[in-house]
Amino acid sequence: AKLGRPVSPHVTIYKFPVTALSSITNRVTGVTLSVGVSSIAALSLIGTDVPALMGTIGSITVIGSVAKFGVAFPLVYHYLGGIRHLLWDRNPEMLENAKVEQSS
Repeated sequence: AKLGRPVSPHVTIYKFPVTALSSITNRVTGVTLSVGVSSIAALSLIGTDVPALMGTIGSITVIGSVAKFGVAFPLVYHYLGGIRHLLWDRNPEMLENAKVEQSS
C-alpha cells in the first residue's frame, strides 16, 4: 500500500474448496514420500544401518508413534489419491463436480 491503496485480504478471507485442499494434500504427500525415500537411500549409500535406525526410532514410545503416522499417512493418502485418478481416467463420467467433491 505504498500508494495509499488498500491491500486486498485475498487468502485471509478466501475459503479453499475441499477439492483444492485435497489436491494440495496429494501433492504435499507426494513430495514428502519422495524426500523420505531419497533420504533413506542417501543414508544407505553412506553406510548407515537403516533397518537398525528405523527399529530404534520405532521403539521410542512417543517419537515412534509419530514417525509411524508420518510414514503411514502420506503413503496411504497418496496411494488412494492415485487410485481415484486411475478410476477417473478409466471412467470419465465420474468427473462431475458433486462426485469429485464427495470423493475428496
